[in-house]
Amino acid sequence: MEQHLDYLIEHYGYFGIIIVLIGGIIGLPIPDEVLLTYVGYNVFQGKLSYIISLTSAFIGAAGGISLSYFVGYKFGLPLLKKFGPKFHITEDKIDKTGALFNKIGPVLLLIGYFIPGVRHLTAYIAAIDKYPFKKFVGYAYTGALLWSITFITLGKILGEEWHKIGFYLSKYHVYPLLVIVLIVTIIVYLFLKKKSNVEIE
Repeated sequence: MEQHLDYLIEHYGYFGIIIVLIGGIIGLPIPDEVLLTYVGYNVFQGKLSYIISLTSAFIGAAGGISLSYFVGYKFGLPLLKKFGPKFHITEDKIDKTGALFNKIGPVLLLIGYFIPGVRHLTAYIAAIDKYPFKKFVGYAYTGALLWSITFITLGKILGEEWHKIGFYLSKYHVYPLLVIVLIVTIIVYLFLKKKSNVEIE
């Protein structure tokens, strides 16, 4: 894995980060968190710029989720159910994500990036439910930024031990991270909601 990531960064640099994350967000089987953490490790080594890496990751994540939204809006649920299984997107996952979106809506767009199997579906479900694109952008792009900052910063902090991200993401240790993300998400959600109400007034 590390050799492939080395090749990606060495030959394609920041552009490679953008392209791979677009693919990962739309549903290709790419270990996005591992990539972002490794990018952070390269920042730690001085090979990449922290700010430009964050910008590239954000562009890739935002681009991928926007593409997913437009595909979902254009072709709807039939396309997702037809081709989803080829990318490990089962009908059960689609139904569960849809039910979750109906319950918490915009919050899922914020935290969905941090949940493997869900981040690939949130934009499709939002589009199929005809969730307004303007609102979608506010929440989905904020989530993309939080996600990018979290894992690139983790890689930068962990340094030579960046590969231990698998330990932190195991079923026993992912919960503290999700709790932190959820708290930040609620704060951001309330801020965006307040801002939206001010604009309406």
